[in-house]
Amino acid sequence: MRALITRPRTDAAELERALRRRGVQTMIEPMLEVEWMPDAEVDLAGVQGLLFTSSNGVRAFAAFSDRRDIRAFAVGDATARTCEEAGFAEVLSAGGNVDDLANLVIRSCRPEEGRLVHVAGSVTAGDLAGALQAAAFRVTRVPFYRARPVTALSDALRRALQGGGLDLALFFSPRTASTFVSLVRAAGLEGACKGVVAFCLSPAVARRAGDISWRRVVVAGEPTQAALLAALDSHYFRDRPNGTT
Repeated sequence: MRALITRPRTDAAELERALRRRGVQTMIEPMLEVEWMPDAEVDLAGVQGLLFTSSNGVRAFAAFSDRRDIRAFAVGDATARTCEEAGFAEVLSAGGNVDDLANLVIRSCRPEEGRLVHVAGSVTAGDLAGALQAAAFRVTRVPFYRARPVTALSDALRRALQGGGLDLALFFSPRTASTFVSLVRAAGLEGACKGVVAFCLSPAVARRAGDISWRRVVVAGEPTQAALLAALDSHYFRDRPNGTT
């Protein structure tokens, strides 16, 4: 069994290890190229919390500033681990999506205690600032990085699709899924995906992936990597404990 990982390489290592433990071969083909924005500017005076909606945001901030004494609020556990690895003294994980992150901040903070800074990409999903501003918080959204879609499939991926060398593909964002769909169409390889199962982090991701025909589209029970792997285990390894082979 062979899986296509479409995440940026900096985010793919943990997923690749988890798949290999299940006996699944992997092919990493990022659909987005991440780059820091060197002109990012933010005033951290009076900031009570940093809001991270991706691990890339954490890495970009860490390259920009050595401040680790501000509370870090992470959208999910993987982003929280990146915060911890970067050296933040206090990290709280929402364990879900942007709405869960907003609710965590509302429970954990008070508006009068200071501003919040959303360390974001140039393109964001959801309205984190709007949800918090509705609860009387002051939120500054600062783009620290951009993710550019790749412009063509690699020769290796084209050969894998043409030869039926992929069994499943994993998608973690609507932009990643839509980029893949566009490139597959441009390469004339739509039909090659009819034998591949698409595993999607959320219904929004599945809608973008569903613009072409797959063998099946599977959606994680919640928007976390653990839930996506659990969906894979249920689909392929239901008779094997803990997804082992």
